[in-house]
Amino acid sequence: MRTEDLINLMAQDTRRPVNLRLALSGAVAVGTLIAGLAFFSTLGLRHDIGHAVETVRFLFKFVVTLSLFASAVSLTEAMVRPDSNPGARRWWLLAAPLLLLAAVVLEMIVTPKDLWVAKLIGQNALHCLTIIPALSLIPGFFLFLAMRQGAPENPGHAGALAALVSVGIAATLYATNCFDDSPLFVVTWYPLATLVTVAIGYVAGRRFLRW
Repeated sequence: MRTEDLINLMAQDTRRPVNLRLALSGAVAVGTLIAGLAFFSTLGLRHDIGHAVETVRFLFKFVVTLSLFASAVSLTEAMVRPDSNPGARRWWLLAAPLLLLAAVVLEMIVTPKDLWVAKLIGQNALHCLTIIPALSLIPGFFLFLAMRQGAPENPGHAGALAALVSVGIAATLYATNCFDDSPLFVVTWYPLATLVTVAIGYVAGRRFLRW
């Protein structure tokens, strides 16, 4: 295409600019709502939720999942703006793993060694590895649609970040159903489910978020 033709096409483009922050926020909200509806219509809360909310281990799972969600979602706009630099905010992604590692150390101190393996394996490992990635597809789909309105310099990284946001949503929902509350279980299976989802997000980002 000649330069003159490109200039003419740009001059004829009268589309209103997209409010990227609003688009991303809307995608997160809609994705969370639909994922929540899908979750509660199929799985729902664990039957002993009333007792579970009184335990520190159960509540701590949400500290980890919501820390992941908050740190990842805070970077989404910067990730899809080519002129934006997240700077030190990218280090916030370490909050969830560091909190979880600290909890694991405490768990190993207060739990007899002969129970470590049983708590690590738990009873719901397969559910964790399948439900979290599957549930992440819903908010991930809407986030990808919103991210396509931007111009990520690294589409793969943008896709991986969308996956992290989606995992934060999916893992928070799943944690209300999961009976395995030990940090030893969480530090093993939740990150594995996250890695699967992030890998999918990275590959999908390279394919669908290019511009």
